[in-house]
Amino acid sequence: MLQLRFLQASLSPKPHLTFPLISSSGSLRISQTKLRSQMGSYTTSSQQPSKLLFRQLFEKESSTYTYLLANASHPEKPALLVDPVDKTVDRDLALVKDLGLKLIYAINTHVHADHVTGTGLIKTKVPGVKSIISKASDAKADLVVEPGDKICFGDLFLVVRATPGHTLGCVTYVTGDGPSRPQPRMAFTGDALLIRGCGRTDFQMKCIIDIVWELVSHDISCSGVACCVEVHSNYISQVHSQIFTLPKDTLVYPAHDYKGFTVSTVGEEMLFNARLTKDEEAFKNIMASK
Repeated sequence: MLQLRFLQASLSPKPHLTFPLISSSGSLRISQTKLRSQMGSYTTSSQQPSKLLFRQLFEKESSTYTYLLANASHPEKPALLVDPVDKTVDRDLALVKDLGLKLIYAINTHVHADHVTGTGLIKTKVPGVKSIISKASDAKADLVVEPGDKICFGDLFLVVRATPGHTLGCVTYVTGDGPSRPQPRMAFTGDALLIRGCGRTDFQMKCIIDIVWELVSHDISCSGVACCVEVHSNYISQVHSQIFTLPKDTLVYPAHDYKGFTVSTVGEEMLFNARLTKDEEAFKNIMASK
């Protein structure tokens, strides 16, 4: 059973403007730190006026989605970016400024092989921003998260769910549940679950030394990254247990799309995903043929 650990960051000298940042497994602990070209958005609703400000952003060269989430009702509007790309950092930071937000986190769903994360560049432009990645990624960041951890921005939060398969360290970030939380829920699935598909599995079977040097200079440096490892046999089971168990109306926001889709739902993917609705043997055969 998970116990909660809170890290608390101060956005201003006033004590009443502090808020919990991350809660995770382990004993309760409190510490202080300082802290698209095409764009689409989806408005969520709740039983109370939504506190969540949300934007979906697109980088066309790598067909990557970056997501901006912020707590619009908090006095300082704390915000985070999910899967930022180096080429669109200036655009994303301009939007953060336009909307009057306080960027506190730049987080990744996994170590990316098809583009360079914008996390390190963001940290050079916005002092105090913390980088986040999963502990299982075996990558360097200011904060590493594990399954069950909560990444908080004000009283809103994302829960970390382990969904390895595309890489060893893939995680899905899911918005919190409850009457005061944005509904329907939202799942930021990275490459673990794409719209009608999933991420490649062959990256894990190749030596990735050639990308480590790029990562070193972008604040996601890797140490002891496992190379030439076998594809996870539990890829399907992890998606089914960690994503397909969410409410069917949960919105699925992937890290990439190559056909012009922007959002799906858990219910749709349970019915129509051409890869992750198969049994394990059929899935392996499909992925081996790619």
